[in-house]
Amino acid sequence: MDVRIYRPAKSPMQSGTANAKRWLMEFEPTAPKVTDPLMGWTGSDDTQEQVKLRFDDEAAAVAFARKHGLDYRVYEPRERRPTPKSYAANFANGRLR
Repeated sequence: MDVRIYRPAKSPMQSGTANAKRWLMEFEPTAPKVTDPLMGWTGSDDTQEQVKLRFDDEAAAVAFARKHGLDYRVYEPRERRPTPKSYAANFANGRLR
């Protein structure tokens, strides 16, 4: 079985980074998704797709995958670089609207 190990990005709906500090392990999908013709719901026969394991660091996730004989791929996170802004910049004369 193939798994992917990554650190998820922060939620765009909030400014906090609470759930973006832990590493996540997910199984790669092995069965295609199918649409129910009556209700239009999307489903799959693959139950491994529902499993998500959380780890404190990358090394723990890799150790778990090796211990259980899983083929894994690690996706390194891209760090966010916020641009510093001041509140006074909102009222500058040359500001574009």
